[in-house]
Amino acid sequence: MAEKKEKWGIVHIYSSYNNTIIHATDITGAETIARISGGMVTRNQRDEGSPYAAMQAAFKLAEVLKERGITNIHIKVRAPGGSGQKNPGPGAQAAIRALARAGLRIGRIEDVTPIPHDGTTPKKAYKK
Repeated sequence: MAEKKEKWGIVHIYSSYNNTIIHATDITGAETIARISGGMVTRNQRDEGSPYAAMQAAFKLAEVLKERGITNIHIKVRAPGGSGQKNPGPGAQAAIRALARAGLRIGRIEDVTPIPHDGTTPKKAYKK
């Protein structure tokens, strides 16, 4: 009986409160396999960042990955970062759960949010 070769890929999840973008690459990260956003699966602009849109996008992406023969994935989660929000939006967790539910084996989950080392000053709260 011939053993099935495991094929690995990397799934980059960028999640803000306005949108969720899921981008799959090969293991080197150089070649894009598929890229799907919340706006591609929902009609209303206000729903782009919702967990439901992220789930639907993740299921679509998992379908493409399985067609290409990728069975195992590493996940890199990113929030806007920099001088913006440091926490990923509501779609990140839903997307990870959907990828696992679609039958892809998850190797590691990593947070790659950019953190400034003394960058620009963050926006101050307006006081009257």
